Amino acid sequence: MAEKRQYIRFDWAIKRILRDTANKEVLEGLIEVLTGQPVTIMEILESENNKDSQDDKGNRVDVKAKNQAGEVIIVEVQLTRERDFFQRILFGTTTAVNNQIGIGQDYSTIKKVYSINILYFNFGAGNDYAFHGKTVFRGMTNKDAVLELKTKNEKDYMGGEQRRMLMPDEVMPEYFLLIVDRFNEVATTPIEEWMAYLKDGAISEDTTTPGLQEARRKLAYMSMTDAERSAYREYMVGIHSMQDSIDTARDEGKAEGRAEGMAEEKKAIARNLKGRVAVDIIMQSTGLTKEEIDKL
Repeated sequence: MAEKRQYIRFDWAIKRILRDTANKEVLEGLIEVLTGQPVTIMEILESENNKDSQDDKGNRVDVKAKNQAGEVIIVEVQLTRERDFFQRILFGTTTAVNNQIGIGQDYSTIKKVYSINILYFNFGAGNDYAFHGKTVFRGMTNKDAVLELKTKNEKDYMGGEQRRMLMPDEVMPEYFLLIVDRFNEVATTPIEEWMAYLKDGAISEDTTTPGLQEARRKLAYMSMTDAERSAYREYMVGIHSMQDSIDTARDEGKAEGRAEGMAEEKKAIARNLKGRVAVDIIMQSTGLTKEEIDKL
């Protein structure tokens, strides 16, 4: 059963605690659950959004890491929706690819990139809370055909070195989207246990899910100093205030949208009737003035 102890929210933890390699087991567990393979983070890389101030509650936070194979893992937490969301994800992965290779280097030095995105807002449509995407080449005339390389077990001799030609899924980036607010399940599987922690801070006392036992030990609220707890409470107040502001703006926007929609509908009716019936009838039907009708 889930403990009643309070655990630090993941977005705070990844910003203040999980960048320390001494606490990397938590991130390693999340990556293992999503990718299905154990990882050992060899290095936590600096990212462009390592702000430490209290005025960045609406911003995303991110960590870039490397596993033993040299593959790059980008873990991002986003609190509010951005307009160009997928373009930003693409920019992050392509930047991670470009940073791996210098001028004149062989492309074989490029390692796979995993982009893990944790969203604290509802996004898109689809009857799930966790999504995974990667590049698949499908036939244009035979839709069931998927490109596979017959050279999977063959050797490619280049530059005097013996190398295996990699399959597309071994090279192309993979993307994970975790939509936290959509999760409403009883946590029984590893991904569900992680979603329960991301949403409510709930961690089962007897969990064996990778990363969560470490989270129990290292992310307990009461293990923080008084100063850290004070900063964390201030952060959470800011998060709730930000969400209230977003919800209020959304509600006002919906009301304005309805009003604008009704106005446009009236104009469309008047436009269709204009020239076919008397102006005074159009005025009575739509509530528009003669001047407004004349301008249509």
